[in-house]
Amino acid sequence: MKKVLILTTSTGQGHNQAANSLLETFESEGFTCIKHDFLEGNNKFLNDIIVQGYEISASKFPKIYGWTYKLTDHKFIYKFLPLVFKGTDKKLTKLIEDKKPDIIIGTHPFTVNIISRLKKKGMKIPFISVVTDFKAHYTYVHPSVDAYITGSQFTKDSLIKQGIDSSKIFPYGIPIRESFFERDETIPEIKDEEYFNLLLMSGSMGLKNISYVLDELLNNKHKLRITVVCGKNKKLKYSLLKKSQHTYINKKLHILGFSNDIASFMEYSDLIISKPGGLTVSEAIVKNLPLIIPFAIPGQEMENTEFLASNGYAYYINNVKEINNLIDMLIDNPKHLIDAKKNLKELSSTYSIKAIVDLANNLIEKKQLET
Repeated sequence: MKKVLILTTSTGQGHNQAANSLLETFESEGFTCIKHDFLEGNNKFLNDIIVQGYEISASKFPKIYGWTYKLTDHKFIYKFLPLVFKGTDKKLTKLIEDKKPDIIIGTHPFTVNIISRLKKKGMKIPFISVVTDFKAHYTYVHPSVDAYITGSQFTKDSLIKQGIDSSKIFPYGIPIRESFFERDETIPEIKDEEYFNLLLMSGSMGLKNISYVLDELLNNKHKLRITVVCGKNKKLKYSLLKKSQHTYINKKLHILGFSNDIASFMEYSDLIISKPGGLTVSEAIVKNLPLIIPFAIPGQEMENTEFLASNGYAYYINNVKEINNLIDMLIDNPKHLIDAKKNLKELSSTYSIKAIVDLANNLIEKKQLET
């Protein structure tokens, strides 16, 4: 039985979600799977610094986070990262020697730096890097990567500009659960055709920002069915449940916590309002669901936003006060949403998580022929 080692970490949930989706699919295809948090599992002190540093800077000091993101998006970063991950290399090498994977997949850019050094020392195991946003930061870039998984031609172009051979880049999409690729036949019974159906994903938008968006939507003149998914944020859920106890003219409001039914919610929605994280965006792309982006922190989220808005996949607003004007325009002129859905359908035409399994098999067979 073939064995895959999936390396991830917790700087944002997207990397872990992509790893979980890969784990689910590879196991269903007969692989033995090992998912490993390369930071927490090898250097808890470093993990706490990086993960907490990311969470604090991204949420409390987004401008500083964006500045740091841009500053490190250069070749010099490869001279700095080995100093940071020096202790991680030895422990990861031991894990690889013990588990003997046939292939390694990384869902975080830092894995590229670590695995490239192990390859330089003689490791021959094929390595796939998953780019979990729509522009490849320089930390993803290294010639020793055997294959890249990307979510768009724009992502592919950003890698090519940084010297990666186009034959190594595969537009199979950021890995998401297979349920998003399936059609839910019960949707016609669930969808309320009399109302315009909005899905509001809290992500990491925070209590105040979500409340601002929801307050605006509840004052919209159209009939809106609004489903808010709060995830594991109980404080947000209980705060919004208080709003749902009131009666609003021409509004149906549903407040939910964590849910495994996001694929179904997306299928019956006309529009999603969300921050532009790579995983949520990819789920919406596969469901051909246009986005409104009301908030984006500097860095990869703003790069994702620029890509999505400039290609007709999403709408970005600079101020929450603009959201009702935009929704009114989209409801009154449905062709805009029809065109956006067509654009999304075309973008998702190459998305396939099972194609990543086929790619892994091909790389394993190629390595076996070479040895």
